[in-house]
Amino acid sequence: MTDRKEELAGNLAEVEQRITAACAAAGRARDEVTLIVVTKTYPASDVRALSELGVRHVAENRDQDAAPKAAACSDLPLSWHFVGQLQTNKVRSVVGYADVVQSVDRSRLVTALSKEAERAGREVGCLIQVALDAGEPSAGGGARGERGGVAPGGIAELADLVADAPGLRLDGLMTVAPLTGEYAGRQREAFDRLMDLSTDLRRTHPAANMVSAGMSADLEQAVAAGATHVRVGTAVLGVRPRLG
Repeated sequence: MTDRKEELAGNLAEVEQRITAACAAAGRARDEVTLIVVTKTYPASDVRALSELGVRHVAENRDQDAAPKAAACSDLPLSWHFVGQLQTNKVRSVVGYADVVQSVDRSRLVTALSKEAERAGREVGCLIQVALDAGEPSAGGGARGERGGVAPGGIAELADLVADAPGLRLDGLMTVAPLTGEYAGRQREAFDRLMDLSTDLRRTHPAANMVSAGMSADLEQAVAAGATHVRVGTAVLGVRPRLG
């Protein structure tokens, strides 16, 4: 085993212990929570090593980095999640490799994803990204938080659009713990709010039961709230190199 693979194995083991302990504390079974490793800025060799270590879900946030990496790792049994703000001109590329787009936050993006999923003959899972730092939506389709997302009041309309769109599957909700607004510094309360919104969504879309929340610093709070998926980067791969 290479030094890097040993490092990743040790980090993965520590994250696994954290998730297991968080599940136990919350009275949840360990298999109720899926680990997604965020591999942004790291090379395909790391993705390959993670796959060999048993990781099955990886996430990227920039298409220009993700597309060649996914191509280089196309032989691996991985599910690719796109978690960044997605511009419509990148949708065709992203649909080529992403199994799930976690950052759906506007109707125009739904239309573009549906068109490209149909063209590619693929079904793409979609999470509505919820901005818990946003105001209430306007008639234009939703006030967006500083890192993207639709305000809570805009979820139902966008979810219906996704559910009715050919080539798309409505999987649930995603959020990033907000840096501003009433939930700033209150991750557990933010994730509890997301779970309430998920309960509301499942009344009309029972299969949309995925809740993606929590990262390296706050995965315990997300598990305690009921998240089904946690997105962990730094705790597995190390501190990211500065870009540029």
